[in-house]
Amino acid sequence: MNLSNTDIQKIIKYCTYQERCHSEVRNKLLQMKVYGDRLEEIISYLITEKYLNEERYARAYMRGKYRINKWGKAKIIQKLKFKSVSEYCIKKSLEEIDPDEYYSNLLDVLEKQKVPYERKTSNSYQLRKKLFDFAYQKGYEVDAINAALEDIL
Repeated sequence: MNLSNTDIQKIIKYCTYQERCHSEVRNKLLQMKVYGDRLEEIISYLITEKYLNEERYARAYMRGKYRINKWGKAKIIQKLKFKSVSEYCIKKSLEEIDPDEYYSNLLDVLEKQKVPYERKTSNSYQLRKKLFDFAYQKGYEVDAINAALEDIL
């Protein structure tokens, strides 16, 4: 493949700027009006030259959303599926999550949210519901949320 092609240079730059999944690269190529066999050749080249790796993308995505945004597994899985990442890559990325650290993150999320909610609500049932809803929206599982609420309330 001829690397002097501007399409390939642009897409290599796009892939090296940050990790990308296959669907993001495919959409970018379509925006650049690259279609058909040429599109598939470029994606194949990017995979072969290690510019594009979906498992590496899934792991990087999971680490960022889990450690920085404190998302739970359910939300990470949902967002990766939305980006058409394979089940295998999703499963591999979630293997990096330590169960004790995960529970600790959930407790931390709930503790930080508990103070402002305590000011707004008058009874313990409302507080529990608001904290539950918040953690559920962050992508944590029902059983984990209930266990964590038992620990902090």
